[in-house]
Amino acid sequence: MTEESVTAVRLAIVGSGPAGLTAALYAARANLEPLVIGGVPGGGQLTLTSEVENYPGFPDGIQGPELIELFRKQAAKFGARFMDDNVTGVDLTHRPFTLRTGTNGIVRARCVVVATGANARWLELPNEQRLRGKGVSACATCDGFFFKNREIVVVGGGDSAMEEALFLTKFASRVTILHRRGQLRASPILQQRARAHPKIGFVLDVDVVDVRGGEAVEGIVIREHGSGATRTIPAQGLFVAIGHDPATQVFRGALELDDRGYIKTREITRTSVDGVFAAGDVYDHRYRQAVSAAGLGCMAALDAEKFLEADAPEATSAPGVTPPVRVGL
Repeated sequence: MTEESVTAVRLAIVGSGPAGLTAALYAARANLEPLVIGGVPGGGQLTLTSEVENYPGFPDGIQGPELIELFRKQAAKFGARFMDDNVTGVDLTHRPFTLRTGTNGIVRARCVVVATGANARWLELPNEQRLRGKGVSACATCDGFFFKNREIVVVGGGDSAMEEALFLTKFASRVTILHRRGQLRASPILQQRARAHPKIGFVLDVDVVDVRGGEAVEGIVIREHGSGATRTIPAQGLFVAIGHDPATQVFRGALELDDRGYIKTREITRTSVDGVFAAGDVYDHRYRQAVSAAGLGCMAALDAEKFLEADAPEATSAPGVTPPVRVGL
């Protein structure tokens, strides 16, 4: 028989990106005393973003990690508490819900907001991570502005790649789409638009081998399938558009997910389990912006507040965050 600490809360928020921290701010101001289980490392995709110029209120831009820290401080000011840990298992079959963490025992919550986000798929190139934020990106809407009159490469053959390429033509002097297959997977209408654009070119049946550059991207190394020959395409930007993976592994079997793994919701933030709400990129695979994630975090917190107001207190649930207690398991 082992003992494990148990923390009882009214509201647990899983995730500490813009969605999770905005939910924490609104919930804290509603005196829900939310506990944010932020993950390790926490902060979401913004912690990997250098300059953020499209978040309202910062006309001179702000570093991604700094913006996340401001989010966190503001939520903490109103009483949000933080647990820097990962959720490793869940039981959502009855309330209070059970969230098992890696090192802090069990959290029991009467209500849960899931804001674990989604991660861009990368090419795993030797210099890809080193040059992220220095010309390598997975978000044209976020970073396209920095590539005015530059040559850009977009990797991918689906709808996302075509949409990214078309958006980037607003800034770039030239956009080259690279795809590992001989034919694109994008819808016919998007293919037609991309092929008709005078700034867009295509190089198919190639593998991207590496990205070159010292302090910034200077070229993309590709290998042709037929001949096996390698060559370098001059470029100042590499946009990877091969998809995203929602961080929902721990919720498989507990919440209804779509065929791509995103949480299914109804009435904006409600999931398939009453008392569990979703916010941000964990279910929004269309917009994927910090500001839209923050807005959804606000909605989830307001929905959670109304749910808890209508919910009769349970004997097994504490009215707020309680000191850890020891139980035998």
